[in-house]
Amino acid sequence: MPERNKSAASGQPGLVPLKGSERKMPAGRNIGAAPAHEIIEVSLRLRRRTAIDSLLKEMRKGRAPLTRTEYEQQFGSAREDLDQIEAFARSRGLTILSYSLARRTVVLKGRIQDFSNAFGVHLSHYQLPDGSVYRGRMGFISIPAELEPLLQAVFGLDNRPQARPMFHRAVKGNQVVRPRDSSTSFAPIQMGQLYNYPAQADGSGQCIGLIELGGGFRQQDMEQFFSGAGLALPAITAQSVDGAVNSPSTADSADGEVALDIEVAGSIAPQAKIVVYFAPNTDQGFLDAITSAIHDDINRPSVVSISWGSAESDWTQQAMDQFDQSFQSAAALGVTITVAAGDNGSSDGQTDGKAHVDFPASSPNVLACGGTRLTATAETVWNDGNGNATGGGISDIFPVPDYQAQTKLPASVNAPPTKGRGVPDVAANADAETGYQVLVDGESMVIGGTSAVAPLMAGLLARCNQQLGRPVGFVNPKIYTVGESPFKDITVGNNITAKDGGYSAAKGWDACTGLGVPLGSLVNFL
Repeated sequence: MPERNKSAASGQPGLVPLKGSERKMPAGRNIGAAPAHEIIEVSLRLRRRTAIDSLLKEMRKGRAPLTRTEYEQQFGSAREDLDQIEAFARSRGLTILSYSLARRTVVLKGRIQDFSNAFGVHLSHYQLPDGSVYRGRMGFISIPAELEPLLQAVFGLDNRPQARPMFHRAVKGNQVVRPRDSSTSFAPIQMGQLYNYPAQADGSGQCIGLIELGGGFRQQDMEQFFSGAGLALPAITAQSVDGAVNSPSTADSADGEVALDIEVAGSIAPQAKIVVYFAPNTDQGFLDAITSAIHDDINRPSVVSISWGSAESDWTQQAMDQFDQSFQSAAALGVTITVAAGDNGSSDGQTDGKAHVDFPASSPNVLACGGTRLTATAETVWNDGNGNATGGGISDIFPVPDYQAQTKLPASVNAPPTKGRGVPDVAANADAETGYQVLVDGESMVIGGTSAVAPLMAGLLARCNQQLGRPVGFVNPKIYTVGESPFKDITVGNNITAKDGGYSAAKGWDACTGLGVPLGSLVNFL
């Protein structure tokens, strides 16, 4: 008999805990129960019609990616499962607002009281030190036993902030560094030149998707930036997900992340179309943005860049499972996912003294992007000694993927030492002091962080896609077999910021910069 959680056992017979849905104690001050009659929207994730593992193995042997129609027919959710969810929702006073069989997502709308009854949860409001308020819960979500085989996750009951952007402004004293005052920073277009990206490609015919969980961009900034770089303005589109929109405010906000992503990706692949998917900063919004980009049958991005994340310990298991499944779907469609590996070194910003890696960079189905410090004389691991350093390490959640089976991965520095997915896979310039010259809300500034590396890799792969005449898709199995020649090996530095230790650079793969910095010659191996 399945174990029942407290809610199910205290008056709601027939409910069982939804595997992986347990939430920790919410941060902040409990300011009272969420209003019973407040209307909210909740996303349900359903199972695939068919397991996808065999297809992914065939694709590594050369099988072409699926079309989005083929994917939905073979690996989307089943209509019968949707019908069962609809009956459940109707019986609980909830309505189906929308659904997508390809995204395996059903959005329900209703009162908090009805959702609380339907899923056996208690929802309260919590106030964070900055004054912001969110809806939170503790423990497991409960579901009817008959839905257990088909319902894999429920998002949106809890809408606490989930991720942070991985960017850092260059600062001297209390002043933001301007490009005119920096002799060590780079225009984004220079990075493609310094790393010898394919000169004969400019991203034509490609689309790059950018995931953003806050902030916005101004069209005037984009026109001014690209004109100043001597480039034509890329086609830039803002796509709303779950009600979030392009909402620029000030240069010290998440606008810095959005502008950095657009300006770096657009400088490297200026003829690629850029679609920015804006979503709320919740696990629901984050996942919906990713699945919306992957299954976007209008824009059809071939590369999706993600510069947001947080330590694995901040996530529910259901969220990590569903994100990872979505990245598998991207691989099936020939879409590459590039993800920033984090900006707080081996601690990943956690205060327990242990080493952590960032998610979604730790998913084995993405290209995790670490950071270096690039100067005229050397390139080393990014670590400024003040807690700002490239993320990297050994996953506590994901086992060693097959493409890393022959890689000399270290054991985790945590006790007891364990083996797991090694992060990152690749790296490039990320130190704010040697960072990227960008324009944000009318202000020129220098920004670094692994946030810059994810769109940089997206631009490189868009050029590769153009030159090869096909999407390279999930590149990890390929790049781990090509040898050292298409990478600049980084052998100096470390990312130690955790009390219990961290990782050092070494010849070959290491948990600071992965295989090293990809050079333009990588296209010849894809």
